[in-house]
Amino acid sequence: MPQLFCFGLGFSALALARGLTAEGWAVAGTCRTAGKQARLTDEGIAAYLFDGSAPLDEKATSALTASDHLLISIPPGGPEDPVLAQAGGALRAAAPSIRWAGYLSTTGVYGNTNGAEVTEDSPLAPTSARGENRVAAEAAWLALGEETDLPVHVFRLAGIYGPGRSVLDQLRHGTARRIDKPGHKFSRIHVDDIASVLRASMAAPRAGAVYNVCDDEAAAQADVVGHGAELLGMDAPELVPFDVAAETMSKMALSFWKDDRLVSNRRLHEDLNVTLAYPTYREGLAAILAAGG
Repeated sequence: MPQLFCFGLGFSALALARGLTAEGWAVAGTCRTAGKQARLTDEGIAAYLFDGSAPLDEKATSALTASDHLLISIPPGGPEDPVLAQAGGALRAAAPSIRWAGYLSTTGVYGNTNGAEVTEDSPLAPTSARGENRVAAEAAWLALGEETDLPVHVFRLAGIYGPGRSVLDQLRHGTARRIDKPGHKFSRIHVDDIASVLRASMAAPRAGAVYNVCDDEAAAQADVVGHGAELLGMDAPELVPFDVAAETMSKMALSFWKDDRLVSNRRLHEDLNVTLAYPTYREGLAAILAAGG
């Protein structure tokens, strides 16, 4: 029976994990709270507590060394990757049995290109400490792969959305804003398509490979919010100039608006032969709504 171990059973990792358990895989991994641990156990996922501040415990280490697939979705909270810092020894011991390892990163590593296209071979020029930490983490994981023959693959994810985490929820809660910043577009990816990309890579491993993971159409934030309102039969929020909206944005939100780049997903299609279930936000939002989300 194939077995996957996930460092960080969050939104994206769980989309993959739940699909695999339904197919008979054994899935284990980490989470941060006892409440989530209990819920995951009820789903048939062996969950262990780990927050990156202390070493992996013995039971979790045993589950890791018994696995043949590995997913890392815990972000770095600083210059040092928490998984490598606390579980490096266990990873080196497990490396010979791992057939595929995936590290979930972000397209934020490219920084700002003023709307120019970026591919997986583009320079990494992050504009925030958070992005710099991601660049360092990617390099550290790829270096571990070279050192131990752990077959590491890096997936640079665009903005993630899905059931319970989309503009539809923001509109229903009255928190959505339509922000007008002419020419500025964002890339995004439905969480189920992330799982599909990971599955495709698992079926055709290529150690050291890097993939941009986004859908086929970057779009203005205002267009996505407007379309979501149309789907819900609501009036779209008033269009607000970016300079006005920025006055009340959090530092985190402002950091996303600071970068403008067009992310290419050609490698995803050409090398992994992936056909996205939701090639644009239109299909993705319609599916979420149809499913009651």
